[in-house]
Amino acid sequence: MVEPKAKYKRVLLKLSGEAFGGEKESGIDSSVLTLVARQIKRVMDMGVDVAIVVGGGNIFRGAAAEADGMDRVTADYAGMVATLINALCLQDTLEREGVVTRTQSAINIQQVAEPYIRRRALRHLEKGRAVIFAGGSGNPYMTTDTAAALRAIEMQAEVVLKATKFDGIYSADPKKYHDARKIDHLTHKEAISQRLGVMDATSFTLCMENNIPIVVFDIKATDSIIRAVLGEPIGTLVTSE
Repeated sequence: MVEPKAKYKRVLLKLSGEAFGGEKESGIDSSVLTLVARQIKRVMDMGVDVAIVVGGGNIFRGAAAEADGMDRVTADYAGMVATLINALCLQDTLEREGVVTRTQSAINIQQVAEPYIRRRALRHLEKGRAVIFAGGSGNPYMTTDTAAALRAIEMQAEVVLKATKFDGIYSADPKKYHDARKIDHLTHKEAISQRLGVMDATSFTLCMENNIPIVVFDIKATDSIIRAVLGEPIGTLVTSE
């Protein structure tokens, strides 16, 4: 079977913590990890380099902890540790699917992950390995979406693929507002000015300044990662123009 031609040569896949939790949105759903890992393998078999940034909200939510009185910096670091748990679980699943994988962490936990070193990460990608980035950017007050935009720039990715629980970006939260409408295409500037919330303003700004498109799609949709890599119309496309 001949694989179809991918639109992108190198992608940055952002997996939210909610994606790891599956329908429960907490803990780790192994069936979701298997689904994601098999799609990543298919994509890599097309010759696409795959870098991955993982969130940790299925295990620990820094914002909620801060609201309960926890120090913001401490809460953010706890969230970074949560991303490492997700990264290790995804790494194990990928390797069971036959994908050579390396995990790099922005916070120093050398017993289980390499430290983040840009040149080493690029070399892993060049050798056909999947690279998972944990620990966010390593800095408090920064979201994992910001880390995804930053790593996409550093890894010279052509696109950020953001897998979520929704089938795209909406004009308002579709869980709260039944009249919220799905947006098929918009610009980075529009996403920032309308405060749509699917990613923070810093993430959109970094992608805008470096001309990196973003595709937001439902992780549960059939072959959603593969379709996004092929450039099929899926979810919402955010571009500079």
